[in-house]
Amino acid sequence: MCKEPPRSKFRLLREKWTNVPGIDGGGLADASLTDSYFSTSFIGVNGFGSPAETKYPMMQRMTNSSSSPSLLNDSAKQYAGHDPLTSPNSSLFNDFAALSVSQRRKTPNPSASEFIPKGGSTSRLSNVSQSSMSAFSQALFSHPSMGSPATAGLAPGMSLSAGSSPLHSPKITPHTSPAPRRRSHTPNPANYMVPTSASASVANAVSQPPSTGQVIQKETVGGTTYFYTDTTPAPLTGMVFPNYHIYHPAAPHVAYMQPKANAPSFFMADELRQELINRHLITMAQIDQADIPAVPAEVDSYHSLFPLEPLPPPNRIQKTSNFGYITSCYKAVNSKDDLPYCLRRIHGFRLVNTKCMVLVDMWKKIQHSNIVTLREVFTTKAFGEHSLVFAYDFHAGGETMMSRHFNDPSADAYFTKRKWGQHDGPLPRQHAGLLPESLIWAYIVQLSSALRTIHTAGLACRVMDPTKILVTGKTRLRVNCVGIFDVLTFDNSQNNPLALMAQFQQADLISLGKVVLALACNSLSGIQRENLQKAMELVTINYSSDLKNLILYLLTDQNRLRSVNDIMPMIGARFYTQLDAAQMRNDVIEEDLAKEVQNGRLFRLLAKLGTINERPEFQKDPTWSETGDRYLLKLFRDHLFHQVTEAGTPWIDLSHIISCLNKLDAGVPEKISLISRDEKSVLVVTYSDLKRCFENTFQELIAAANGQL
Repeated sequence: MCKEPPRSKFRLLREKWTNVPGIDGGGLADASLTDSYFSTSFIGVNGFGSPAETKYPMMQRMTNSSSSPSLLNDSAKQYAGHDPLTSPNSSLFNDFAALSVSQRRKTPNPSASEFIPKGGSTSRLSNVSQSSMSAFSQALFSHPSMGSPATAGLAPGMSLSAGSSPLHSPKITPHTSPAPRRRSHTPNPANYMVPTSASASVANAVSQPPSTGQVIQKETVGGTTYFYTDTTPAPLTGMVFPNYHIYHPAAPHVAYMQPKANAPSFFMADELRQELINRHLITMAQIDQADIPAVPAEVDSYHSLFPLEPLPPPNRIQKTSNFGYITSCYKAVNSKDDLPYCLRRIHGFRLVNTKCMVLVDMWKKIQHSNIVTLREVFTTKAFGEHSLVFAYDFHAGGETMMSRHFNDPSADAYFTKRKWGQHDGPLPRQHAGLLPESLIWAYIVQLSSALRTIHTAGLACRVMDPTKILVTGKTRLRVNCVGIFDVLTFDNSQNNPLALMAQFQQADLISLGKVVLALACNSLSGIQRENLQKAMELVTINYSSDLKNLILYLLTDQNRLRSVNDIMPMIGARFYTQLDAAQMRNDVIEEDLAKEVQNGRLFRLLAKLGTINERPEFQKDPTWSETGDRYLLKLFRDHLFHQVTEAGTPWIDLSHIISCLNKLDAGVPEKISLISRDEKSVLVVTYSDLKRCFENTFQELIAAANGQL
């Protein structure tokens, strides 16, 4: 329970109680109360002053209403026969209509995964030298040649959808018929404790009493009576929940795993907040077109290009060792969907045959958490020459594995040749020059998962190289630039474009082995032939035999066709370690999200309250904000922000502000006293009265802004 706030001099005027005309002091009906997620009160937030407010009843018996709070108006409303998104009572799309807020609605794609990443990126702006791609595609240990496997293809996915129609409608349902009751995404806590039963037919429901948890509703529209069954289960007797939003403590399984004792209790972790802010800054970054005229203002349907890598000089002749062409990378915004994408430009390439688009279409179908998705490929002359552009998802803040782990020249000291008389330095160890084995296994799990998906689709990665592997966050990997080699090296004479995929898939496994060996040595010099024996000795001394065997298996040519599934036994139970780490990370992020989930709702309340208070003039009435319902809202604003202690000093308590706003949003029947600034009047009102005044006043402003007054 919260403690009573300090009493101010305004609270001593109890002999001057007055009531506002027209205000009903009664409480709200049970059906107008809302349900949401609650547990305990918001008390003592990071040093924001003193204890919270007066002791108030915090629990209200649940009713049979299951309406969930809306975005702007969280009170429970009776069912109405209209679309709640386009009706006059809609709080989100009508309240801010005068503010020109974008109201574009996106329908969900039933065949798309909710966990597909929405962006893709390339490396940061850095002058990192790119290693040779050929070094990651040749076997280090030779063996008899291998045969050619049959290619496999992914079975096409299928999405099913079902519709519904009125039960007793002899003709097409008129457009004025009541809209179907939409199930809210905010569940009723009581629903998890009440068993549900199948809905009975309307004919039986009319003649028989409804079963537990079902209510027969009736509505007449245009002379036609519609019956529908409300299958929302009623709460069990004796169950009580708070009737307004309250902040809850951290879950025990998250609280005990917190590595920092001073982690904030009611706000997002500083590290996560800073990471998100950096991603937002990179996503919104732009260039001055006058300073960099070489970057066009628009390329095909993309605009606002921003270079993600240093631009090559105009007269550059040397080509990159990866693709054999000069390349550059940009962040751009697609004008069709207003989403950021990563554009990889191949300079001076003219596409003469479109048969390779068959492979591009296959790449566009691959959706994986460790692969940067290819969205489209197009040709353009916007850069002043023929260019081929690959559009990928943009992952802000991503950097290459090369810049993350192989950008330290001193790491190669163990493998470099020394002059006569010089001795080798100390042998590198884990956490002292070498990466921890757990991090290497985390990378192996992600890269092998990406290869497994690519090979199952009948394709080959061909870019398993540290310069083409993105690292976002701490350990998240994504394979970038997929599909580029398939287009650049497409052979028009081949009848089957997938004929050589078997050999390319075997080369992917060799490249994966070299990446793992380079990570284990923390140096690209370890994958060179003259340093191979020394590198394997380093792995044997510092790492487990499973990691050594995995590297040897990937780097050695076998007398049979290999598969990425062959390394699964070597990974073994370490896969469960990575799964456990990912789920624990998900728990921490969900807990941080729960701390901030109510911020948008409270901000909308304050924004609406700010448009009402102290308005100089409305409808040619300069005293509009000082009379009627607006005067109550002004006093409530003072109750929120302008209270003082007995000594006359400001009383600042964030828990008091948030608690009062939540009670206003829910319209609870609790009474409060509002004191005028001249200390001559004390008004006793309920939060339900304040909410009614609040909504009516804001609707009046919206009507005037829309020209309806």
